[in-house]
Amino acid sequence: MSIKNKRYIISLGGSLIVPHEVDVNFLRQLKKLLSDEGKRGKFFVIAPGGGRTARKYANAARALGDLDRNNLDWLGIYSIRLNSLLLASIFKKIKKVKVMDMIEARPGRSSDYDAVIFAKRYKADYIVNLTNIDYVYDKNPKKHKDAKPLKIISWQDFRKIIGKKWDPGLNLPFDPVASKLAEKLKLQVVLMNGKSLTNLKNFLSGKPYKGTVIG
Repeated sequence: MSIKNKRYIISLGGSLIVPHEVDVNFLRQLKKLLSDEGKRGKFFVIAPGGGRTARKYANAARALGDLDRNNLDWLGIYSIRLNSLLLASIFKKIKKVKVMDMIEARPGRSSDYDAVIFAKRYKADYIVNLTNIDYVYDKNPKKHKDAKPLKIISWQDFRKIIGKKWDPGLNLPFDPVASKLAEKLKLQVVLMNGKSLTNLKNFLSGKPYKGTVIG
């Protein structure tokens, strides 16, 4: 699937960056992988999420204060900016990897939306959504034991599964606002479990991999 000179937006789940504390080993391996693939001609833009850090702040704010959705969104945005700053320092010397500048982030959307914007700007071949699940499922696998993994799904069917509503801290494979725009732009998103960087390497090398293609 992947050949030399392709461009990728890496939508990197915040919970992969900071599962409990900063995962130094994961980030070291990611740096090596993208550096190696960059030397083979590929170009990457990383769009980090806020993940667990953002949700912790949002949950605390809900419990302790009377904050509106706009306030909660800004908590998420600054969590993303923190992750973005960390990644920018890690990848600053690697020419073929750019970390998304989160100054453009705005309330009412997630880092997934910004990943779609950057995919349009850089004319990316794929958005690779690195998350903590192997596939998109036809229903929530945590609630339904008979949930089936989907290797390919259209945007129309995917949006039926995730709904239309955006809410700060929403934990979905790809957020509804971003999905609507990605469908309009006819983009493809490849969702996979980011914990296995071997799986990501297989995808980038055109080898069999575990994940879902949306679009």
